Amino acid sequence: MTTFQQPLPAEAARQHKRSSKLQILRKALFIFLGAALVSVALEIFLVPNQIIDGGVTGVSIIAQHLSGLPLGVFLTLINLPFLFLGYKQIGKTFAVSTLYGVIIMSVGTALLHPVEPLTLDPLLAAVFGGIILGVGVGIVIRAGGSLDGTEIVAILVNKKSPFSVGEIVLFINVFILGSAGFVFGWDHAMYSLIAYYIAFKMIDVTIEGFDESKSVWIISENSKTIGDALLQRLGRGVTYLNGEGGYSGDDKQVIFCVVTRLEQAKLKSIVEELDPGAFLAIGNIHDVKGGRFKKKDIH
Repeated sequence: MTTFQQPLPAEAARQHKRSSKLQILRKALFIFLGAALVSVALEIFLVPNQIIDGGVTGVSIIAQHLSGLPLGVFLTLINLPFLFLGYKQIGKTFAVSTLYGVIIMSVGTALLHPVEPLTLDPLLAAVFGGIILGVGVGIVIRAGGSLDGTEIVAILVNKKSPFSVGEIVLFINVFILGSAGFVFGWDHAMYSLIAYYIAFKMIDVTIEGFDESKSVWIISENSKTIGDALLQRLGRGVTYLNGEGGYSGDDKQVIFCVVTRLEQAKLKSIVEELDPGAFLAIGNIHDVKGGRFKKKDIH
């Protein structure tokens, strides 16, 4: 007879410590990669074409243009007060991760500054610079850090104002991007808006992924039949929840499941086929972890 022993407390502690070290190393690598990509976007595409980003990065590019000092100096110095606020109000881990990312980004811009830009076409620079910038920032955010102090300000102001974090960041960036018109000319300000919009979208894609998940709620008299069909034909597990109709007072069985964006159309067709009158609600999910989300093989 084989017996299984639970890990001793000391062994469990060592395993936890090893796991924590691996997580820290993985986080550091991703922040390094993201900050390096941002450096490439700035020095190889945006800065040589006098195109700016929003936030501290945009202010730093303008300051570098007016003073002639290295971009990395302003990226570090302007971010420092915001990092102090983040340390006091948000937490040590976030502040340290952000400081690490800002240092990597600043050093990267210094190393890449002598490199010739890949293009001097401002439109191409705005498009490709925006893509690389957005992917880099998205990687850093997914790793739990940040590269811009204005996000910290927005989080703190949001706690004491009716405006959302996104609205506050947008207001700050509109002011900064508008300032580019007076410094670089209005053509470059408009190219900066293009780069900012592309970067904004790429941040979302990087954080959420191309294979975006959807939460699905289905209320039907044929809930068991639909649930079995989703399991067999779509390969997705379902959860049955008990509910009560607010108007009728009747007992209802609610189906809940999570699918990918690509599976959404097939799910709709299955529900429509089995119960055309079923209530169906689909929403976006930014992150899915644990449980039985992994798709089952369909034979």
